[in-house]
Order: sequence, then C-alpha cells, then structure tokens
Amino acid sequence: MDKYLKQAEFIARGTEILPNGVQELAKKLKDSEEKNTPLRVKLGMDPTKPDLHLGHTVVMRKLKQYQDIGHTVVLIIGDATAMIGDPSGKSETRKSLTKEEVDINAETYLDQMNRVLDITKAEVLRNADWLHKLNFSELLKLAAKCTVAQMLARDDFSKRYSEGKPISIHELFYPLMQAYDSVEIKSDIELGGTDQRFNVLLGREIQTAYGINPQIVQLLPLLEGTDGIIKMSKTYPEHCISLTDEPKDMYGKTMSIPDTLIIRYFELLTDLSNDQLNKYKIELESNEVNPRDYKMALARTIVSQYYSIEKSKESEEAFVNLFSKKQIPDEMPEFVTKDGQLLSDLLVEIKFVASKGEVKRLIKAGGIKVNSEKITDINYILEFKDKNEIIIQVGKRKFAKIKL
Repeated sequence: MDKYLKQAEFIARGTEILPNGVQELAKKLKDSEEKNTPLRVKLGMDPTKPDLHLGHTVVMRKLKQYQDIGHTVVLIIGDATAMIGDPSGKSETRKSLTKEEVDINAETYLDQMNRVLDITKAEVLRNADWLHKLNFSELLKLAAKCTVAQMLARDDFSKRYSEGKPISIHELFYPLMQAYDSVEIKSDIELGGTDQRFNVLLGREIQTAYGINPQIVQLLPLLEGTDGIIKMSKTYPEHCISLTDEPKDMYGKTMSIPDTLIIRYFELLTDLSNDQLNKYKIELESNEVNPRDYKMALARTIVSQYYSIEKSKESEEAFVNLFSKKQIPDEMPEFVTKDGQLLSDLLVEIKFVASKGEVKRLIKAGGIKVNSEKITDINYILEFKDKNEIIIQVGKRKFAKIKL
C-alpha cells in the first residue's frame, strides 16, 4: 500500500479528495492495478472563452499525472451544458453559448491543452451526444434524483433567492446534466475547481442512483493572479499569465507575483518534489534567503515547461537587463499617432490594454509611464512638443515607441 499512498500523496498535493482523503485515492489506485483496469478520470469543460491561462493548467497538470501512471483521461466538451451556462458562483443567469461558439472555443482549448497533456491519448467526448438524446421521460427520471431543497442549499442559488434575483428552471438542470455525464462515461474520479464542489459531489449521488460505483472527487484550488488577491482570469488581463503569452512576458509576469505566492505556484504549477517543496518552504520562512532567487527559478521552470530551456534563459537575461540594470529594451513595437492623442484611446487602439477601464486601473496602481514619468490622469494627452518620439510603458513589461 505504501507505493499507492506515495502516488496518491503526490497527485493529491494542493487539492482536496472526497470522501476520505488520500487513503481513498490510494485504494482506487491499488484496485485499478490489481484488476489491470485503468481509472477513468473525468474533466468537464464548457469552453466559454478561447484562451487558457496558468490557472487552467492546475487541473490539466493533475490530468497529466494520472496519464503518466497509465490511467485514462476523459475530457468532456460541454456543448450541451454550455448552452445553459454553469451557474456556479454567479449572481445572475449566465449567457448561453451557441453550438458554433462552443466549437470554436473547444478547438482552441484542445490545442492549448496539448501543451500540458497528451490529447491523443485522452478520450474527447461531447455531452450533447447523450444529453440531447434523452427523451422527456428520461429527463423526468433524472430530475427525480435531486430535490429543490438540495439545489437551493447551493450558495449561489441561495443568495440569489434571498435577494429576489431570478433563478430560471433550466439553471437547475445544469448540475444534473454534469452529474449525468459521470453516469454516461462511468467515471472513477472527477476533477474540478473548488467552485464545482456541489456539481461534482452531485455526480456521486446520481451515479449511485443509477447503480454505478460512485466516483471520488478531487477539488483543485483556484489560482490567484499575479496580484495575489483576485482569481486568475481573463477579466483581469493585467494579473493573468496566459498560455499564449510570449516567453519573456510569461517570465516577467511570474516575477511580478508577491513573495507569498512563491510556494503556492511551485506546488500547483510545477513537478517540484514534496521534499524539495518543503525545503523551499523552510528556507523562505527563515528569511535568510532572497525570495527573488526562488521566483527566478519558478519563472525559468514555467517558461521551460511551455517553451524550452533556451527560451527560459533568454527570457531571464532580458528580464535582468531590463529590471536589474534598469534598461529600456532595445527592441519594442513602434506606432504612429497624431499630436494631442488621448493616451487611453491610443493604448486601446494598439491593444496594450483591453479597455479604458483597464487603463483606469493601471493608472491608479501607478502602472503607466510616459518617458519614464508615472501618469496619474486618465485624460492624459500625448504631446510631442520638440520630440519626434515618445516611449510608453504599461505595467512592467510592455513598452512601445510612439512616433509623430
């Protein structure tokens, strides 16, 4: 059992296993090997946006760990569930997606996921293939497995109900549909973020109701963005490290995380051994080491994982030159504008920011400079005067040369 417990402890690192914790996972791993039957490890995805970030890789890396020891990853593209929209953690009814939107986003998801795990060895299924085939009698049978009281016990539904906000009947079907996926594919383990607790645990109940051995549940934390506060999300691009970021940007953004997140990022985003992780914890807590050295090791590791060791070295050299030596980069994109242009309009136009709202947030945080001077006015006007070019800096890594 020691072998399986060791495997389980590594796979469970940073996560919560229900029920009965690591011991239950170790038992599943042992039974699987003795029966020579790989475990079916489920992840449901509603492709709501086309791009993935490091927060998404937390669950993908766990799937890869199961793959590496011979188990079957089952990826379910929620083309049926996405048409409802997951209500988890939402204060209002979510916008439903069309099949076309889901198809486009799903293709992008799979391409990016392939940078973390081997998609060719995974089962990739679409839940519309079975959910859209259920007749009304079968839907009633499924609905009878869960009570209204259970649904309203959910924090999101409970809060909306108490605040008098509408809850559409179709939203109540979302967790049932996700749970029925577990029946259809006979999953042994389901992975999900901590915000999916209700949905994935309901999967256990619905499997039991249909006479299937219930899956165990692995809940993964929601990774904080580079500000250390808000969950990493495309909604806040200034705090988000995307899988599509260039190596130097990925390195630089990782270096911007607060020291308090160093161990958490190592734990959730790398294959650092438990022994090495504990060593790092002790060394950092001793205050006798420079956290920056560990952050650089983290940044190198992350860039190496998604690009190459060579790219990580180049990115580190560029970072050191730029920040340790206080240099402005030799190469930067160039744009042409007119004198008297509103800075916020230009930043949106050249796609350095997503919106004027982001400009406002960055200015408030002191994150925008013109010719090395911090900008404090959202209505700042670019004036060339006797200059023929202006250097704009957004955040710590984005530079642009603006010419008249």
